[in-house]
Amino acid sequence: MIRRLTVLRTGSTDPYHNLALEELLLHSVAPGQCILYLWQNQHTVVIGRNQHAANECHIRELEADGGHLARRLSGGGAVYHDLGNLNFTFLVPTGDYDLARQNEVILSAVQAVGVRAEKSGRNDLTVEGKKFSGHAFYRTGDKSYHHGTLMVAVDKTIMSRYLNVSPLKLQAKGVASVKSRVANLTDYLPGLTIAALSDALVRAFSAVYGLPVEELREQELDAARLAEGIRRFASPEWKYGDCRPLEISREARFDWGTVRLDYTLADGVIAEAALWSDGLEADYLSAVPALLRGCALTPQVLAARLAPTAPDASVARDLAGLVLQKEE
Repeated sequence: MIRRLTVLRTGSTDPYHNLALEELLLHSVAPGQCILYLWQNQHTVVIGRNQHAANECHIRELEADGGHLARRLSGGGAVYHDLGNLNFTFLVPTGDYDLARQNEVILSAVQAVGVRAEKSGRNDLTVEGKKFSGHAFYRTGDKSYHHGTLMVAVDKTIMSRYLNVSPLKLQAKGVASVKSRVANLTDYLPGLTIAALSDALVRAFSAVYGLPVEELREQELDAARLAEGIRRFASPEWKYGDCRPLEISREARFDWGTVRLDYTLADGVIAEAALWSDGLEADYLSAVPALLRGCALTPQVLAARLAPTAPDASVARDLAGLVLQKEE
């Protein structure tokens, strides 16, 4: 049961610092505590844990313009952050994780400032059918977080310049571009500021949980551990990953996400595999390449490898089908 509410609002706009701080807060959250972390990144594309960096972002253009590519711990798709965007993270012991309640905080805050928002689909918040907030989730051990973006006054033209959204994903959403399916809250409430929305979130946090909110300062956290996290999130190995193409490549869109699966064969079995996806089950999808190595290309063998740890039977079935898919 949640007995203590804590909020941390960082003044940093550096994505590697902010992602490292988020991870540190996750490890620091105490039993019975819920932390609301509010943060902003300047001129950044943040990709999901298992995404192919070059497929999702025009990296050369972004970095030439002084921007940053960052990779988070959670799954999901690529998002653009500037100072017209406010990010939130709820960090809790897994036993107290309550997505409906956490979403209620966001919706209550947005509605309180005067925008008629609603929940839509798997993990989006919308106004009049336009998405202003996308969410992703992460769990490690007995702790979990739920985080997302709140588009207040994001430069959508700049956003479109750097994001490279899969045609399969756009087709599934029935839109021509990512720009056409998103909206800023200032489109519906001109003059809304990040500060006003941040304050509304803290008030809604207290009201929804029925508890007072205490402020947490970064200086109270482990500085050495934060510095180590910043180095890791900023490292090329983490940001860009290993994107070498393999012999065979398959791509498809499923209900749970878009997937690109590459592999090579040797003596009739999978010798090497790589997977990139915007699916939300980050840990499982990260493990799939290792599960596939040594597999013969038969439904039975693939099912035996992929199904036991799959978050849902359909995910394992879809991935096995993708491996066995015939070239057109």
